[in-house]
Amino acid sequence: MRLIPYIRRTETPSRIWPETTSLFDEFFNDFPFSSSVTRSGDRWLPAVDILEKDGNLVLRAEVPGMNEKDIDLKLEGDVLTLKGEKKLDLEEDRNRYHRMESFYGSFTRSFTLPDSVDRDHINAEYKNGILTVTIPQKPEVRPREIPVSAK
Repeated sequence: MRLIPYIRRTETPSRIWPETTSLFDEFFNDFPFSSSVTRSGDRWLPAVDILEKDGNLVLRAEVPGMNEKDIDLKLEGDVLTLKGEKKLDLEEDRNRYHRMESFYGSFTRSFTLPDSVDRDHINAEYKNGILTVTIPQKPEVRPREIPVSAK
């Protein structure tokens, strides 16, 4: 049995007949080669988790297959912007793929920071495909414990 090559593109291949394109996509996505990936205009945005840990806000972005040189992190006012581009390795023979579900291309994510953060001490680290941005909060907004005394 021969598989039909399928390559996900970052733009709609047929702008003239988009219903034809979706018809073919549905036909070739049938079992047993179906995909659990939800397609939303074939636009790639990295998944981001934001949590509070040790008095800091921590932003974790999943950007596998990228180098730190391909990631741009900027703070303008109270908006933290994450930009990047995941490039397709053109050295590999694209005709050998039977199915390609990985997303490639540029992305932009922006996050409005609260007034309670210390913008001068933001730190970013990239390791194992995860970008971790640590955003410290100002000491005056961190919760503090108040001892209760008995009389």
